[in-house]
Amino acid sequence: MIEFEEYRIKINNCKQQLSDLGEALKLEAAHKEIDELEEQSAQDGFWNDPDKSQKVMQRINQLKSKCQKYDKLLASRDDMLALCEMALEEDDASMLPELQEEFDAFEKELEAMRLSTLLTGEYDANNAILTFHAGAGGTEAQDWTQMLYRMYNMWADRHGYKVTLMDWQDGDEAGVKSATIKVDGENAYGFLKSESGVHRLVRVSPFDSSGRRHTSFSALEVMPEIEDAGEVELRDDDIKMDVFRSSGAGGQKVNKTSSAVRLTHIPTGIVVSSQVERSHFQNLENCKQMLRARLAEIKEREHLERIEDIKGVQMKIEWGSQIRSYVFMPYTLAKDTRTGYENGNIQNVMDGDLDGFINAYLSMKAGETA
Repeated sequence: MIEFEEYRIKINNCKQQLSDLGEALKLEAAHKEIDELEEQSAQDGFWNDPDKSQKVMQRINQLKSKCQKYDKLLASRDDMLALCEMALEEDDASMLPELQEEFDAFEKELEAMRLSTLLTGEYDANNAILTFHAGAGGTEAQDWTQMLYRMYNMWADRHGYKVTLMDWQDGDEAGVKSATIKVDGENAYGFLKSESGVHRLVRVSPFDSSGRRHTSFSALEVMPEIEDAGEVELRDDDIKMDVFRSSGAGGQKVNKTSSAVRLTHIPTGIVVSSQVERSHFQNLENCKQMLRARLAEIKEREHLERIEDIKGVQMKIEWGSQIRSYVFMPYTLAKDTRTGYENGNIQNVMDGDLDGFINAYLSMKAGETA
């Protein structure tokens, strides 16, 4: 029964880690903010301003989720200690597999919450805007881009984040040429910014009648949503706007009217478009959100002090510098080229199991700045 004694020691040693985590998460301040916001939500006229009330409720849910996750860790530690005591008292070795499974899950959640406290960048707490671009290769690359689109939607769903479609351009025969989504939730940008880059797929193409193996590329841009329009000012003189008719192979995701909008930021050459909304003004607002997000992301990535310091087109896609490879044949493996982290269960990865990759990247970055 020495295994249970060893686990009891490890579980007891986690007490200080949990205490440190609670302080880093600023749980006392979180509970106070929850009380203040709930008091605000109970006031007359609270729902008169839908946008404001929705943000308040979203913030309440985010704070409660953080507190509940921490409370669940505390309860899990207590349960594991009780299991150890019971097994030792009854001299019952059959409980060991259950304890091992619970402890592994506990450690993963503890590490994930610890890493969330490292998200201290200027925009880390913000919502994220993700734009997918198909690489060269026609239908094969466009199908791969839609697979990535699904993967990140499923990751967001696993974490309780809300996803809003901002732009969509159908592929020629299948898949998608490009798409943009907004992921709403606390630290969405802080977690997802590590996913920005080129993603490489190796598989036997379902579009090749000869059954040959193909390599496809798709690029993902991850940008922080800038809610305060004054934080990233868009001057009318710096913007060229084009209005065009929405188009798509299936026509299921887009509106076939001349309400689609394309904005070109003249100083940098950045181009954004939106065609998923029925209203010209809604598509224009989507474009402005995307443009502010791109400028903010470049400012942070290039370590610039001001948005105005951005010169030239910064968002070039280089189709040889992949951050991750996804291999479906002759074996199955997803491997990150930056951290070396890998996962052989490719189906789980494509179903949104990305936390291992994200946590490995955050750990690497934390080590570089330590």
